[in-house]
Amino acid sequence: MKKSIYILLIAVVLSACDQGFDELNVDPTKPNQVNVQNKLTSTQLYTSGERYENWRANLIYCSTMMQHFATTAGYWSGDKYTWNQGYASSMIDRIYGNAVKTVEDMLVQIDEEGLPEEMKSITRIMRVFIYHRLTDLYGDVPYSEAGKAVIDGILTPKYDAQSEIYADMLKELEEATAALGDGTSGFGAADIMFQGDQGKWRRFGYSMMMRLGFRLIKVDPAASQQWVTKAIAGGVMESNADIAYIQHTPGPEGINRNGNGEVFTADGSMRMSDTFIAVLQDDPRLPILAARRSDNSTATADLKGLPNGLDLNMLEEMTGEENTDLYAEPNRNIITGEDAPMFFQTYAEVEFMLAEAAERWGLAGGDPAPHYNAGVRAAMKMLELYGEAAIIDDADIDTYLAAYPFDPANALEQINTQYWAATFLNEYEAFANWRRSGLPNLTPVNYPGNVTNGTIPRRLTYSTSEQSINKENYDAAVAAQGPDLLTTRVWWDVE
Repeated sequence: MKKSIYILLIAVVLSACDQGFDELNVDPTKPNQVNVQNKLTSTQLYTSGERYENWRANLIYCSTMMQHFATTAGYWSGDKYTWNQGYASSMIDRIYGNAVKTVEDMLVQIDEEGLPEEMKSITRIMRVFIYHRLTDLYGDVPYSEAGKAVIDGILTPKYDAQSEIYADMLKELEEATAALGDGTSGFGAADIMFQGDQGKWRRFGYSMMMRLGFRLIKVDPAASQQWVTKAIAGGVMESNADIAYIQHTPGPEGINRNGNGEVFTADGSMRMSDTFIAVLQDDPRLPILAARRSDNSTATADLKGLPNGLDLNMLEEMTGEENTDLYAEPNRNIITGEDAPMFFQTYAEVEFMLAEAAERWGLAGGDPAPHYNAGVRAAMKMLELYGEAAIIDDADIDTYLAAYPFDPANALEQINTQYWAATFLNEYEAFANWRRSGLPNLTPVNYPGNVTNGTIPRRLTYSTSEQSINKENYDAAVAAQGPDLLTTRVWWDVE
């Protein structure tokens, strides 16, 4: 049901969205308003993302900066810390025009139509997810006035301070989760993430509250502990059945497809980073995630990682190799499909955060080891969402945990390294948690002509168009936050 119901729904939404609001209001052959249920479907798919921003922001920049992928291709700017402004602004360029605009419109429509409070709460949680990705990637962004061009006639929205955005997002999560019960919402099957299950939305909301609470750990440790404590008390994800993800399909519209999968179809240049391959040695996930480019071998001995920060000339000088065919790439038989799932937040991530909460503050039972073990197990078992070929036997997980047990002396590094591994392909989150925790310890590259002085970037940069269309607000944001550079830190990422 989940894989089929929204194909028709999104086709209806896309057809309707092609019409302007004025035309909808005067043409008697068309509905006065697109159904809010269909708008949720559209919002969720656009939040998962199209090929455009997934290629540029998620993969070209974030995945290589986080050393999950590496490539010798020069246009993969993130692998070499070079600056392509259009690539760096791709996520902010796309999300405001579709997901933000639609979710803001939904809130107004829900009020105007007097729809149930639980539908509004779900929409508020979805809205927080959209904005938290934006602000984590860029820092100060339009928030309080965003998506209001039609609603309030605001064509040049101000940029809100990230500190104020975070305060409001956490308030929104606190209020929205409190209003949800355990029944099925009015969104029903149009909710392609949870099929209207209020309990799963509530647990997602509290899990996101814990994620955002941990983001504050460097800038306000006391507030971080307060929000993490509140999230745990509210009730976070309990199993892989609670994972927040979109199960994509091959069509009929492009947005139905997994944006990462569309990139893998179009681009064969990415290889697994040697940093990532090194961490995955003896890990049963390795032959599921990786395969040798030349012959699709998944034998561990054949899975060699490519160093980051090289072009073909540098690779040949270093190794004598003229191409990268002998290196591992993402396993194209399992994880690169256009119908693959796209993960927003997973139970594995939640268990690793619970482990960190136990380690830092004695929360969640006070013992990090059970949560760490549960996180590793969940991260391995969730791969079965890619299909039968990705199923890992419990005995193999037991063997791995016995060989690599939780180490109290190295707790935070071990927990966050596993978090980094579990967020492979959700590179926005991998990048955010690395900036928060500083873990795992990644060795920067120093490619000739890089713009960061050989340091890993701390954010992506704003749109070129903002400098002319919304110049006053753009200038105010840069004055408040700092130069619009890859090296400028966002509010919560203090040194």
